[in-house]
Amino acid sequence: MEYAQLGRSGLKVSRLCLGTMNFGPQTSEEDAHAIMDRAHELGINFFDTANTYGAKRGEGVTEQIIGRWFAKGGGRRERTVIATKLYGPMGDWPNTDRLSALNIRRACDASLKRLQTDYIDLYQMHHIDRNTPFDEIWEAMEVLRTQGKILYVGSSNFAGWHIAKAQETARRRNFTGLVSEQSHYNLLTRTVELEVLPACADYGIGVIPWSPLAGGLLGGVLRKIEKGRSATPRITEELTKHRPKIERYEAFCDELGEHPANVALAWLLRRQAVTAPIIGPRTIDQLDGAIRALEIELDEKALATLDEIFPGPGGPAPEAYAW
Repeated sequence: MEYAQLGRSGLKVSRLCLGTMNFGPQTSEEDAHAIMDRAHELGINFFDTANTYGAKRGEGVTEQIIGRWFAKGGGRRERTVIATKLYGPMGDWPNTDRLSALNIRRACDASLKRLQTDYIDLYQMHHIDRNTPFDEIWEAMEVLRTQGKILYVGSSNFAGWHIAKAQETARRRNFTGLVSEQSHYNLLTRTVELEVLPACADYGIGVIPWSPLAGGLLGGVLRKIEKGRSATPRITEELTKHRPKIERYEAFCDELGEHPANVALAWLLRRQAVTAPIIGPRTIDQLDGAIRALEIELDEKALATLDEIFPGPGGPAPEAYAW
């Protein structure tokens, strides 16, 4: 396994991050525990979750599954950099969502209880809250850090100017601010290259791409359909829009002799400021397969071909659309 520091922090994390969103809704607790044990065997120490994961609103099912895994002992908690998130609704009553100081405090305590731990390594804001000022957010995060309940703070789904505003507010408060940003980023979705990635690179913020396989479109979907596997309605709809690109992509991966999913991950690992794409295996076999991405070396010709198949926005702003 390869490791990298998360942004400008001293925290070392594996270059693949284990996503746990499937734990509960699609993956049983027994299988989830086996996948997490296997992740440790493979050297993956970075796990990502959220208080809303698990399909049952307000229950934090996925965090509970991870908490019971931690409770088994054997160094499971100590060997894991656990990242969780808050923002989404955990109830119908006011102040059970978003980033008010009240919800930050309550959500953190609830996640700690479900995870059966006394601290969270990386506490992430799942979305920008346009109604809460960053001074309030940072004050609440500072209190949590002083209490020893969190170590680092990250964001998710922030625009470039949100990142700049957050960091400048933190700087005025002599606070570390963000060390990571989770963004929707893959070969098909490259908007973050305009401003989010340059902002993260400039501020020393590590990028953690979510949906690196575009919900399965980059995971060899045409091969699977040919073998008789049925596609979900969403995949079918997306294939209608992107089929020519996916056909070219899978053919190119065949030329490389690599699985499409692993090529997509390998490409992300080469991108600016990217620390660790989030992989969301439903089975141990899927987890084992993803490790191959760390060994794939894409030369300049291969990268150029991928850019031709999946054109980006043209580089960073403003050069992408001006001069």
